[in-house]
Order: sequence, then C-alpha cells, then structure tokens
Amino acid sequence: MAGINQFKTLALLALLSGLIVLAGYLLVRDETGLYYGLAFAALSSFGSWYYSDQAALAAFQAKPTPREEAPALYDRIEKLCDRAGLPMPAVYIVPSESPNAFATGRDPNHAAIALTKGLIKLLPPDELDAVIAHELTHVRNRDTLTQAVAGTLAGSLTYLGRILTLGALYFPVSRAGRRGNNPLAILFLLVVGPLAAGLIQMAISRTREFAADAGAAEITGDPLALVRALEALEATGQKVPIHGNPAFAPLFVVNPLSREGLMTLFMTHPPVEERIKRLKEMAARAASSETNPPTALSPSV
Repeated sequence: MAGINQFKTLALLALLSGLIVLAGYLLVRDETGLYYGLAFAALSSFGSWYYSDQAALAAFQAKPTPREEAPALYDRIEKLCDRAGLPMPAVYIVPSESPNAFATGRDPNHAAIALTKGLIKLLPPDELDAVIAHELTHVRNRDTLTQAVAGTLAGSLTYLGRILTLGALYFPVSRAGRRGNNPLAILFLLVVGPLAAGLIQMAISRTREFAADAGAAEITGDPLALVRALEALEATGQKVPIHGNPAFAPLFVVNPLSREGLMTLFMTHPPVEERIKRLKEMAARAASSETNPPTALSPSV
C-alpha cells in the first residue's frame, strides 16, 4: 500500500506541476514562460512536500495542544496508535464548532492530527475513537502527504492565476516585445487550471476515504461506531460548515464545506450513504464469521 501511495503522490506532483508550467507558457507564449512555470512548480513542489502540514493546519487556524491541556485525548490517541502500529502524532485543536477532523504530515514520523472543538463535544467515546482511527489510517497509508501536496499545489495554481492575470498587461507575450493580455492564458489560469487540479484531488480523495474507513474498522474492531459518527457529522456539519481554504477540504473525515450552490460540483468525498453502506456490510461479514466459524475438516480414515 505504501508503495502504491508513493507512486500516486509522484504522479500527482507531476500532473499539478505540469499545469503550473503550462500556465506560465500560456501567459508568456515563449520559452521564458516555461522557465517561469518550471521555477514556480519546483518551489511549490518542494514547499508542498516539506511544509504542506503547516499550510493545512494554518488554513484552519489549528492550534497545537500540549498533553497537560487534554490528557484524556492524548491517552485515547496513544491507545489507537499502538493498535495501528504508529508513532504518536502531534495533536492540534481547530477552534470551530463544526464537527470534523483531519490528519496531515509528510510521513508517520512527522504527522499531526487535528480535531475540531465541535467534534470533541459532539461524539461519544467509541465514535470519537472511530474518527481518530480513520485519520490514523490516512497517516499509515501516507494519504496525508498526497492530499496535503494536492491542496498546496492546487492552491498555488489558483493564486498564481490571480497574480499573473492581474499583471498580464505588463508581461511580454512574444519575442517581438509586444505587450498585452492573453485571453487563453487568463481563461486557463482562472478557470481551467484550478478546475483540473480540483478534479485530480477529488479522484484521489474519494478512493482513499473508503480505504481509511476500512482501516478505522480494523483498528477499533467496530465498523458501526464509524457509521454512527459519520451520520452525526453529516447531519451536524452542514449546519455549521468550516470556513477555510477549500483546497484542503479532501483532508477532512467528511466534506467540511457548504454544499449550497456551485460547491456541489466540487465534492471531495464519496457520498456518506455509500461509505455507511460499505461499513455496514463489513459489520455484517464480521458478525457472520463469528456466528458461523469455519468447521475443521475431519481427518481422513
């Protein structure tokens, strides 16, 4: 699993970096634009790999929480880390009443888990364990790196488009030295590029949520606890959506953004109903295996 995730991470970096390079070329319309794009992509790629965890935490104003401020929460996370075979991550609290959580970090040794105040207040212990186990599975599968890199690069492409479009009148657009804006470049930078980056994020995020749900059920041994947690988060979270950079929405356990208007076009998570269906099927299979254990073969005479 780790090898597959690392390959997907590299592919994601290449795709999003390629969009940035193409954006630079379309804006300048000669090899100079390629150099600008390559330089910006290289800086963004390195920055997203090394600093993406801090970018995600800062996007939602997550605050580091020492053990003395939340000893019971630390004990809970440590217990689940032991079951998952993971080192203890850094613990952050997001000052939001919207119930949600996310994990980030470039590898399990540099991971952080962030829980909102609303989540801690809303869920009973078994459901809170299930959500934390879901996020720890993302850490174990190195999904945190992939999604944080995707969020950082997608955000970089969006902001690059805004900045360069504002300066389009002052950029050289040909070797002859003519100046002026390039409608195709502006369209790409403002619409096509960010949309393509978002689609890449969504494609990866949706498949990985199912795997993280399965991992949470494995760690806690209780798939139905996560079912109840997802139902509670889905019902409450949409009433109090989190405000932050939408590029990091795929990191959360459930979609943290409002679903009104155009936001429905950019759903980063699979339908909660489908996730619940799969978890219930897992619980049914586990119950069936307990009530109908395989019978031993009789020795041949």
